[in-house]
Amino acid sequence: MTTHARSIALLILMIAAGAATGQACDSYVKHDPGGDYTNPTDREGLTVVEQYHFTPEVERLVRGSSGSLGADIGYTLEHFPNHHRALAAMSKLALRDKNHRPYGARYSIDCYFDRALRFRPDDARVHALFGGYLLGLGQSDAALEQLKEAVRLEPGNATTHYNLGLLYLKRKDYEQARASARTAYGLGFPLPGLKNQLIAAGQWRDDD
Repeated sequence: MTTHARSIALLILMIAAGAATGQACDSYVKHDPGGDYTNPTDREGLTVVEQYHFTPEVERLVRGSSGSLGADIGYTLEHFPNHHRALAAMSKLALRDKNHRPYGARYSIDCYFDRALRFRPDDARVHALFGGYLLGLGQSDAALEQLKEAVRLEPGNATTHYNLGLLYLKRKDYEQARASARTAYGLGFPLPGLKNQLIAAGQWRDDD
């Protein structure tokens, strides 16, 4: 099974899990303002949504703007389902509160990722963020699939290669970790942490 097929299979399992718990995970219906976070035309309405619902304090998980944090971030994702920063904030909130459906949110965090990927399956950043969330839950196999898909979709993203390398290192797959590190540093990633950890593990070669 290919990486892409495994990612689709994971989404199907998530949808089934939502159905089993009685929670519907509806597909995104475009709002005005709203749409694709990466589309310049759709982003023209982004300021209106962020001004009232995704303020800096909401993004930092300090306090809600018009309601609870979950409600404000969820409202943002209702309008822009692949809003990268809002997905990151909802993930952090879910992990911080140990609640897969943060207070005030309409959907679970898995559903928010599901909706985003059904809407824009080629959004590499959403795959990378989902991988980070899954890794935070300790689900390294599922996280690996998402990060690999992110790299496939956006091979020039140094940060994703670096994070993938850290995951390979965690799994003690040193060959793949070195390969990801070489790619990340070749693309200009500035932090030496991955290389230093490989050196400490005796798994870095001078020709790397």
